[in-house]
Amino acid sequence: MLGLMAARQAGLDDPARLRRAERTRRVLSLELNKDRDVERIHGSGINTLDIEPIEGRYMLSGGSDGVIVLYDLENLSRKPSYTCKALFSVGRSHPDVHKFSVETVQWYPHDTGMFTSSSFDKTLKIWDTNTLQPADIFHFEGTVYSHHMSPVATKHCLIAVGTKSPKVQLCDLKSGSSSHILQGHRQEVLAVSWSPRHEYILATGSADGRVKLWDVRRASGCLSTLDQHNGEKSKASSEAANTAHNGRVNGICYTNDGLHLLTIGTDDRMRLWNSSTGENTLVNYGKVCNESRKGLKFAVSCGCNPEFAFVPYGSTIAVYTVFTGELITTLRGHYSTVNCCVFQPHFQELYSGSKDCNILAWIPAPREPVPDDISEESLPQKHLNPAYEDAWSSSDDEG
Repeated sequence: MLGLMAARQAGLDDPARLRRAERTRRVLSLELNKDRDVERIHGSGINTLDIEPIEGRYMLSGGSDGVIVLYDLENLSRKPSYTCKALFSVGRSHPDVHKFSVETVQWYPHDTGMFTSSSFDKTLKIWDTNTLQPADIFHFEGTVYSHHMSPVATKHCLIAVGTKSPKVQLCDLKSGSSSHILQGHRQEVLAVSWSPRHEYILATGSADGRVKLWDVRRASGCLSTLDQHNGEKSKASSEAANTAHNGRVNGICYTNDGLHLLTIGTDDRMRLWNSSTGENTLVNYGKVCNESRKGLKFAVSCGCNPEFAFVPYGSTIAVYTVFTGELITTLRGHYSTVNCCVFQPHFQELYSGSKDCNILAWIPAPREPVPDDISEESLPQKHLNPAYEDAWSSSDDEG
């Protein structure tokens, strides 16, 4: 650390390198924090979590009981041990509470004054955070598995919705209509995700084993259907042709730069795709246990080198390097199946929700202090990035 700081101060190293190195160290040291609890409100399993991107302070949760809770993650007490308090909840006694399981919650990407929720009760609700009243409600013919708003859109206010219908529904916040649909899947749509790079590009995953990329401006809509065999039909049976997984696709997550796409299927596989070409990068993550019959919410780190994927794996969370597939560690602490996790990029923290009704906070371990009696020379020496090292040498050195 001292070496990186000195090199940055002297102008010998890339200023962003120190930031990436410290973020990576913090992710690699994630542990269940004994000093931080999240207040237990839900009486049944937790399906979905979301942290607002403005301050990274407020977190939403949605449960199998239809309840939605908002938490303040900040330590207002300034004490070493504290509990993240629930500021409010849309409980069973609320007149507009979801009747069945809440599957997805999401903050409005540009303002904490609004959030969204969707449920097995066939509705998508747009909530006013201040009044806790629905500003709008969209009704669907079938169960709603997933929804997503674009984190970067400035020219549209579309919410993509995956339901029991094979048609992807697009709900317009401005007009209040949900007439726009994308047709191409053959079974229910379990996962949807907008690109964080291009505001009109949408990825969807279905129980038909297919992942499709769409440009919602085009009449035909579908740009491509991802093929796990990269077009080598000889290796695929006719049934598996043009499929991303040999099972239901129930999890989709873009990398933070939008250049790659991670998908998870009930074939116990996770795959990494080039989002521009649609090519399967063939990274091998091994068996990724996935027994979920509905959507699975996983997360990817931000600003690290390399980047990491946090994937619910039974009652644990598996941490993989995104581009090499290496299983770095397994986070253990829940008593039952983990349904969702969300990454807090400001402080490199992870929160996970489970069927055990608990939300756990995984916090980077503090740095070990260096004892006073150890000299700096005895510490491991950090070398500068070779690209920034001075290659000049004197004739005395050469002699």
